[in-house]
Amino acid sequence: MPPELSEKQRGFLAYLEQEIDRRGGAPSLRQAAAALGLSHAAVAQYFQVLEEKGCLKREGRYSRKVHLLNRPDRAEAGRRSRAVPIIGRIAAGLPMYAQQEWEGTLVVDASIYRGPNLFALRVRGDSMSGVGVLDGDLAVCEPRQYARDGEIVVALIGGEEATVKRFFIREDRIELRPENPGYEAKFYGLGEVLVQGKVIGIHRGPDQMDRW
Repeated sequence: MPPELSEKQRGFLAYLEQEIDRRGGAPSLRQAAAALGLSHAAVAQYFQVLEEKGCLKREGRYSRKVHLLNRPDRAEAGRRSRAVPIIGRIAAGLPMYAQQEWEGTLVVDASIYRGPNLFALRVRGDSMSGVGVLDGDLAVCEPRQYARDGEIVVALIGGEEATVKRFFIREDRIELRPENPGYEAKFYGLGEVLVQGKVIGIHRGPDQMDRW
């Protein structure tokens, strides 16, 4: 039976796996603490608890050589899953995997959602209902700082408000277009909009996950 982990422990394990894949080795306590906005002691505690639960093995207490074991999110048929952090509020200037305000994690099929540092954001409102994105859905996104015309993105407006809209560049301004006839498109200066990610899937409830 796989070990039971809290949402934060699953999120830390997902971060650790992504960093090992990206770096070829585990991050240091200092690097993990800086990326996740935690204290060194909190990161050390995560390592200790996950090792005690059989999720990883370190070669020495302070070694950066870490082996991931017996992943708790492995499906019965052998298909691997992964935990994607749900971002509560996007903080301008931070990479998505280093956001400090997590609202838990979302488990997705790793064979479909393959990119590094994926994140999920809860949709507010019905402005994108025309493409099946409803209030309360979780939008699964790959981190991006750019977008192509027509892509559905998570955009940060004025460094504060995060929104899910269809993206277009119009000469000297950006159009963020809803997919609901009850809403009008809005236009912003080039410096007012920061693309944070491209929406690649929508999750609605425990059994519905749509890959785009």
